[in-house]
Parts: sequence; C-alpha cells; structure tokens
Amino acid sequence: MKNHQVLRQYFFWQKIVRVNGAVPWPVDFRSKIVDWPNIDKGICCDPGDNPGIYINASGGLKLGNNVNIGQNAILTTQNHYKYDHRKKSHTQGITIGNNVWIGANVSIVAGTTIGDNVTIGAGCFIKGEIPSNCTVILKAENLDIIPKTKPYEWDCTQDELG
Repeated sequence: MKNHQVLRQYFFWQKIVRVNGAVPWPVDFRSKIVDWPNIDKGICCDPGDNPGIYINASGGLKLGNNVNIGQNAILTTQNHYKYDHRKKSHTQGITIGNNVWIGANVSIVAGTTIGDNVTIGAGCFIKGEIPSNCTVILKAENLDIIPKTKPYEWDCTQDELG
C-alpha cells in the first residue's frame, strides 16, 4: 500500500473525521472498537484495520503477536443477563494467542481462549477453548479441529518495528 493510500485510509478518517479517533492504532473507518483501553495487544496486531470489524472489549481482550482479524469479524467480551438484555452480566473476556489468523465473518464470544498458531476459517462461531497448532473450519454446521503439521509463520519481529 502506498503512503498516500495509508493516509487516506486511516489518518483522514481516524484523526481528522475522528471515526475511532481515540484508538491509538490504525482502524478502518468502517470498523468499530468499543472500550479500546481494555485491549492488550502484541506486535504486528492492529485489531480493526480491516473493514466491518466490531470489537467490544468491555470484558477485556488479550491479543498475542501476529494476530490478523478478517473483515466483518465480531469479538464481544461481555454477555447480558438472560431475562434482562439491558443489564450486562459478569465479564469473561477473550484471550487470543500468537500467530493467529481469524477469517472473515468469524464471531468470537466472551469466555473464549484461542491458543498459538491457529487459523480460523471464514464464518465460524467460536466459544470455549481452541487448542494451539490447529485449523478450525465450519463443516456441515459443525466445527472440525484439524491438527497442524507446521505452525503458522510470520516474518515480523519487534526489532523490525523499531
């Protein structure tokens, strides 16, 4: 992406128009980040940089290094009471490990833990614990967890970022 494209895509909308203006990392103007101070993120990880992402971090969101979130993904860290949807229930948060790729249109709900080196296929609904070193796909309306033979790799280190 060229410099003028980066300025147009992030700086103008985020810092001039103030769409997600308080968030200190690049966020696409079509994405929404709620309670961003509750996000603990690693390097090479800019949650919300793809279009249509919705993140509610009220309950706490921990993202490891090299986490990529696909467009239209939803991450919500807090639930509501069963009989009164206006009241928020206890917070459970979400923890996502290192080297995780989250596909487009994935929903991840409160109380979820995702291990390291995980790829989550498009359209999955994730709740509970996903082990490290696997791929998660939606197959006939069921999630199949497939062990990986080689972990996901990304050539990005803290030293390269300055």
